[in-house]
Amino acid sequence: MTHPVIASSQPPSPTESLHAQPPEPARPYRTPGRHHHAHHEKPSIFAALQSLLYLIVVAIFIITFCMQPFRIPSESMESTLLVGDFLLVDKQAAAPDGAGTLLPTAAIHRGDVIVFHDPVDSTLHLVKRVIGLPGDHLRLRDGRVYINGRALTEPYAVYRPSPPDNFRDNFPRLQSPDPEIDSHWWIRMRSLIENNELIIPTGNYFVLGDNRNDSEDSRYWGFVPRDAIVGKPMFIYFSLLPHADESGSLTQSAEAANPSQQPGKFDSVVDFARWGRTFQIVR
Repeated sequence: MTHPVIASSQPPSPTESLHAQPPEPARPYRTPGRHHHAHHEKPSIFAALQSLLYLIVVAIFIITFCMQPFRIPSESMESTLLVGDFLLVDKQAAAPDGAGTLLPTAAIHRGDVIVFHDPVDSTLHLVKRVIGLPGDHLRLRDGRVYINGRALTEPYAVYRPSPPDNFRDNFPRLQSPDPEIDSHWWIRMRSLIENNELIIPTGNYFVLGDNRNDSEDSRYWGFVPRDAIVGKPMFIYFSLLPHADESGSLTQSAEAANPSQQPGKFDSVVDFARWGRTFQIVR
């Protein structure tokens, strides 16, 4: 901080003249609080690699223990989940007996949507809804689910028009097995039927797709073991429209008849996703 200089009307005394010091040279101006160090201006390659390594470790930890992304490949869960939906799955919410988790885990309830390893091919992941719990007596009549003799209320279930199928709609049915049923499941199922009801054993769950007439589920390949459950979907973080257009020829002819209504470049970029489904909670 500089102080104002007051001019004196009297000449300096001889003593003051003898001891007067020459003025100091002016110092270059620097912004207060800013220090210039050449070696701090650019981050080193080592620091950049170290930061990248930290990010990779955190990502691996999250994917292994906490959350993992999945994509919906089929129509079995429509209209709850659509083909092209990308889910973020909470692995902490369904790890068996808390194994491999850091937080207390939630129990599996009827009506929960779960992601699990395919009982037939464990390398694949499937997503269905839990309908039957261990100890339940389950049956389907005309496509409706009955648990322990009572009809189950299912606001999420969709019954689209389809040809009649006794095995699918009146499960369990031993008279006419469906050609799509797994042979090992067919043999096991016969030993678990009592009074035309399927008894779900301990440590297993019976799952169905919400698109009830177009879903390959526990009716065809059996129960989902507790240790096969990966987690519960939290929300849809992105939804991509299917590339295949079921009415491609019709769409092309309509565009040819109305060239003024053809989508522009901006529309083609924006319309590749279902933006309204982003961050939608899965219920």
